[in-house]
Amino acid sequence: MYDRAMKSTEEAGMREKRREALAEAKGRTIDIGAGTGLNLDLFPAEVSELVLAEPDPHMLRQLRAKVPESGRKASVVQAPAEKLPFDDDSFDTAVFTLVLCTVPDPAAALAEAARVLKPGGRLLFVEHVRSEDPGLARWQDRLEGPWRFFADGCYCNRDTVASIEASQFEIERVEKGELPKAPPLVKPLVRGSAVLLAR
Repeated sequence: MYDRAMKSTEEAGMREKRREALAEAKGRTIDIGAGTGLNLDLFPAEVSELVLAEPDPHMLRQLRAKVPESGRKASVVQAPAEKLPFDDDSFDTAVFTLVLCTVPDPAAALAEAARVLKPGGRLLFVEHVRSEDPGLARWQDRLEGPWRFFADGCYCNRDTVASIEASQFEIERVEKGELPKAPPLVKPLVRGSAVLLAR
């Protein structure tokens, strides 16, 4: 159901937001929480190797079916964001798109992304976040539980930028916007990049 649920949002501008964010990817790249593969054909030619990591078996089945259809060479691995089966310092770019809202432990997911990235590697992200408007933020807090049940584990009130700032990454750029054709609870959106500080 994910692709059908996201169709109008993607067509109303989310796909272009993904494309713009992923344009900065290069070298060996990992898409963490790749889902059903909505990013698959948006990576630029500068990506020399693409690895797609996804823990959910239902999304994984669709993802594996899409890779040959896309004509893009990519490897698919079943793995959660908090435990990636890769060596330290093995990627140039890591990507999160609409993932940090759902992972059980965002701090652990960011630490794992930092572990597999080379020093100076880049994290690219597009995430819906906690609203800066106090009124909407209160509603996000009140409705977080029901929304999480409805949206398969998605937290509508996570301050993802603060989580990235508290990690081993240094934020280079954050652009604020809105998730197109989305309920107000998940409309606030950020897109940006961060660099892994030297360990």
